[in-house]
Amino acid sequence: MKMKTKSILCTSFVLLASLAQAEGQKPPNIVIINIDDFGWTDMSNNGSSYYETPNIDALRQAGVWFEQGYAGAANSAPSRACMLTGMNTPRHGIYTVGSSERGASSDRKLIPIKNREVLKPGTQILTQILKEKGYRTCHIGKWHVTENPCQCGVDINIGGNHAGHPTSYFSPYHNPNLPDGPKGEYLPDRLGREAVNFIKTAPSNQPFFLYYATYSVHTPLQAKKELIEKYKARRANSQHDNPIYAAMIEAADRNVGKVMAMLKERHLEENTFIFFTGDNGGLYRVSRQWPLRAGKGSFYEGGIRVPFIIYQKGKFEHQEINNTYVSQLDIFPTLMELLGINTKALTLDGESLLPLLTHQVKTIDRSLYFHFPAYLERGNSESVDLKFRTRPVSVIRDGDWKLIENYETNDYELYNLKDDLSEMKNLSSLYPAKRDELISKLDLWKKEVKAPLPTKLNPDYQGK
Repeated sequence: MKMKTKSILCTSFVLLASLAQAEGQKPPNIVIINIDDFGWTDMSNNGSSYYETPNIDALRQAGVWFEQGYAGAANSAPSRACMLTGMNTPRHGIYTVGSSERGASSDRKLIPIKNREVLKPGTQILTQILKEKGYRTCHIGKWHVTENPCQCGVDINIGGNHAGHPTSYFSPYHNPNLPDGPKGEYLPDRLGREAVNFIKTAPSNQPFFLYYATYSVHTPLQAKKELIEKYKARRANSQHDNPIYAAMIEAADRNVGKVMAMLKERHLEENTFIFFTGDNGGLYRVSRQWPLRAGKGSFYEGGIRVPFIIYQKGKFEHQEINNTYVSQLDIFPTLMELLGINTKALTLDGESLLPLLTHQVKTIDRSLYFHFPAYLERGNSESVDLKFRTRPVSVIRDGDWKLIENYETNDYELYNLKDDLSEMKNLSSLYPAKRDELISKLDLWKKEVKAPLPTKLNPDYQGK
């Protein structure tokens, strides 16, 4: 089996290389940078006067910034599964991290849909397709969608498994897929060095795919003492005020800068397609995303709107796209079109962004959908309630409008994001025609993707 796989890979690489040679260049390298829990306003040029992110800011200025970028889901595992498979949550079945029965049973009115904690074997995944097309594939950091990335087309895995966060950000790491460094070595710096080394040693005759998915800035909050002291001495504000988190953000930013510097040093910027994002909104108790409402785990904007940058020197640069919303579900089809890969055998819920990037179209006319038939505890003053960040919901974003369907109460929230980005004014009763139009669209989508609905009452429920 290994010999057969090797033969297929070599043949695919020859075909891809021949195609690229005919067009005058080799296939582009691909780098995806995914900062864990990095919120929409956690950048110093997108809302923060407390955090320092000069390298990410520079990437934004150099590349294409999408003002309305969305994660595939409101927390880590489903978001990553959406991006890596190109499919929305009902298709791959990962809705949350761990059990869907989170929070006290007595507080849950419905029995949630059972959560799949890892992707089903054989599920389409970006890394496998790229490997079959001759790419040298490397994952560094947080994987979180299966137990072993190497069974999903990853040639080199550094630190990735099913874990959602590190035991410690300082060595020893107790990570079976990452040898410990010297005692006290800082994990973000270690993973940054690994990413730099992968690019530095990449063969010049083979395209590479690097998925640099940092564990930071996820909890536990741990950073180097000197950086913590720097932010303790800095004036904070009610939105961003945690010096440890700020230090973690700066460390993540420094290592993004090192990755970009190595691409420049090896003269790879012009033939490397770069995508930068965070996997979901920022953790509310640590970093508020104002003017966006709530944060990680919520399906208000603070939980699902994320930084979204695409960059390739000389091709995709120096733009801000504010008039259309895009999703991490779009990355898979974008890369397929970029590489000329036939997608007829694939199920893709996003759209290629190439027509937008190349100015063939001015906007993408479609709806975005989210489906969460589960519970996520630890609410806050801006989430659904103080007990839950979200209860079971489905969501549609359609033009300027956003509709949230609440399964416990069978009611709807309707917001006009152009006029009310903070989602403070529920317009459901004022615009019944628009509400009903979006309900119909959402219902049709749920039928199309066979979204399982949480309809059974929980006998343990003690609420009203």
